[in-house]
Formats: sequence, structure tokens, C-alpha cells
Amino acid sequence: MALNFDLNDLQAFRAVAELSNFRLAAEAVNISQPAFSRRIEKLEEALGVKLLERTTRRVSLTAVGRDFARKVQAMLDELDATLLGIKGIAATRMGEVTIACVPSTVYYYLSQVIKRYRDRYPKIRVKVFDASANEVLAAVSRNEADFGLNFIGGQEADIAFEPLLEERFVAACRRDHPLATKRKVTWRDLSAHDFITVSRASGNRLLMDQALAGQGDRPQGLYEAQHVTTLLGLVEAGLGVAAVPSLAMPAKNHPVLVSVPLVEPEVTRVVGLIRKRGRTLAPAAQQLYEFFADIGQAPAPGRKRRRPG
Repeated sequence: MALNFDLNDLQAFRAVAELSNFRLAAEAVNISQPAFSRRIEKLEEALGVKLLERTTRRVSLTAVGRDFARKVQAMLDELDATLLGIKGIAATRMGEVTIACVPSTVYYYLSQVIKRYRDRYPKIRVKVFDASANEVLAAVSRNEADFGLNFIGGQEADIAFEPLLEERFVAACRRDHPLATKRKVTWRDLSAHDFITVSRASGNRLLMDQALAGQGDRPQGLYEAQHVTTLLGLVEAGLGVAAVPSLAMPAKNHPVLVSVPLVEPEVTRVVGLIRKRGRTLAPAAQQLYEFFADIGQAPAPGRKRRRPG
């Protein structure tokens, strides 16, 4: 006797098994919550077993549901991998990948990697969640993003951190600023000019504060913003200078902005890919993850490849 369910029902079940929430799972497969509930009910009726335990706040898998979820995951991953690997089909394959990242990584990584990914898989939708380092970490931990690009996460028990590169902080200023012609500047040099900084809630601010603890004549912020990208806008407007990660800076031929190496001390951060431990990425997400890892092998000037260990 033929079973009365289809691939869409299995994809819906996989989503709720991963997210443990009907609303989030419905959003993940792009249907309304009532329609999503009908798919799950249809699947349970066809199989003649209860796959989920529902409460007002949470959804959990039954013992049968956990076993079925593993088998469904393996089957759908194999199907996706097969379709992604077939020439001609790869270009028409549809799906969705969500990546979380800190805004300062967008310029160097996202624009290049997503373009390469789109050229190969133009029908796969990529959602970018750009937020603070802590928010990116939380999104990956809660399975709201397939994986993330971050400079924190290596100390978290449930997060796997794959280092990509180590980058230094640089001084960002306008080309017509007195510091623009210097080969390098010190943090003390910055204190002589209007300084723009990120807020104390920023992970980058924490890195700088730790590196500069106890240093005299450190620059004091005249202006403050939440994100590095906002700092660059204020610098471009001529409001002062800023210290930013080199990943955030535009190309050397930018008509207005220029970066100058910062020393005494040299402050660095390690950027890497983060993913939830024990979670197997769907093939489309795994492909994008590998694209990020590949481009990290050839960092731009001011950044060096970072290898685990």
C-alpha cells in the first residue's frame, strides 16, 4: 500500500525536528503555520505513529520520531547532494541557507563568497543575519543560522570554531587627514585627533580595551557607534579617525578612506567559521561553508591565514 505523504512533508518534519518550534519551522520552509501543522498531521497519519510531543511552548520528538528524524535527515541530505552534484541540475537547484556574521566581515568575505556561490547555485536563496558577535553566536547556538562568521565562539562547549585568518586593527582616516601619509601610527598618535569608537557592547571594543589596559594616552572616544561600518561612515564624513579591523576596510584605491597600520601595541583578532556541534549541515549550507573556508586560504594584505592548533 502506498504511503500518503510526499517530499514536502518530510522537509517540514526535518525543520521542526531541528528547530523544536512550529513557528520557526514554518518560516524555514516558507509556508503558513496552519499549513505546516497540516503537513505534520498528514505525515503522522500516513505512518500511523506519533512523531512529536506538543506543548504550548515547545515541540519535542517521540522515541519513534527521533529515529525517524535521523533517517529523514540522511535521506534528504543524500538527495540534495545528488542534485547539487549533477551538472545542469546544480544551477536550477532551489533552497535556502542562513549565515550569521559580524558586520565588519561583510566587505571582504560575504561579497566575494556569495558571488561565487550564486554563480554556481543561482536559485539557492542566501539569508544574511548581520549582528553583534554575541548575537551571531546565539543565532548559531539556537539553530537560527546554519553557521556563522565570527571572532568569538572558540570557548563555547556547543560551538565548533574553525579559524580562518588573523587580522590586525588599523587606523581608518580620510586621505586628506594628517595621519594618512604615515607608514604606521601608534595608539598615542590617535589620541591627538578626534577619535570615533564602537560602544562597550561591541566585541571589538572588548578586544581593544583588553589590549590597551594600563596604557597611558590612549584615545578617548568623541563619537561612539554600535558597529564598525557606522564608524567608517563617520570617518568618511570627516568627523575623525577610528581603529577598525582590517577586514572592514575598503580596497586601497578607495577615493576617500585609507588605512594605516596601528602599533604599540598591535591589536589582532582571529576570524573563523562557527557551527553548532553535532549538527550536520544540509548540502547547500555545507557547500557555502566550504566556499568560505576556501577563500580564507588566500587572505588580503594585512591578514594572514590561521590554521587550527
